[in-house]
Amino acid sequence: MLKLMGENIYLGALEKEDCRKLYEDFEYDYGNMVEPLNIGKSVSNSDLWFDEIQKCQGKEHVRIGVFLLDGTIIGDIALQDIDWRNRVCSIGLGFSKLEYRGKGYGSEAIKLILNYGFKHIGMERVTADTLEQNKSAQKCLEKNGFKLEGIERKAVYFLGKRWDRLNYSILIEEFNEK
Repeated sequence: MLKLMGENIYLGALEKEDCRKLYEDFEYDYGNMVEPLNIGKSVSNSDLWFDEIQKCQGKEHVRIGVFLLDGTIIGDIALQDIDWRNRVCSIGLGFSKLEYRGKGYGSEAIKLILNYGFKHIGMERVTADTLEQNKSAQKCLEKNGFKLEGIERKAVYFLGKRWDRLNYSILIEEFNEK
């Protein structure tokens, strides 16, 4: 079973009960909004999410859990939309509770999954998108070597307002320089 060890966290396989726990614990951060806002989804949807993860695992994405060293599930991270021919994918990361955000876990998780993506499954470019007001995501991406490539102006309508979407990427050679 895949287990990527970090200093404060590890990344590992998501089990059905982990997906349920992430759904049960999820707290939306209105001060640092991300898209989409999934209001009204029941916890039973976590079983559908788990089934979807298993169906696409290793083909379209590599989605794994973010765990504290004591085994507590705190989030998930993915290399997603994998284009095996062109060796590119995007990255997605989420934490369930507000208390797990802003503690460096995201940066550590990104570093671990990038290492896996570049060195073990042959990716050569990883992209990430975030909304303009999500300063913590931008800081985390930049800390891990991502470069701002572009801005999709007013690309997202969310909570009654139009937002810019920022496009980031990191190349294997940039990752290897770190």
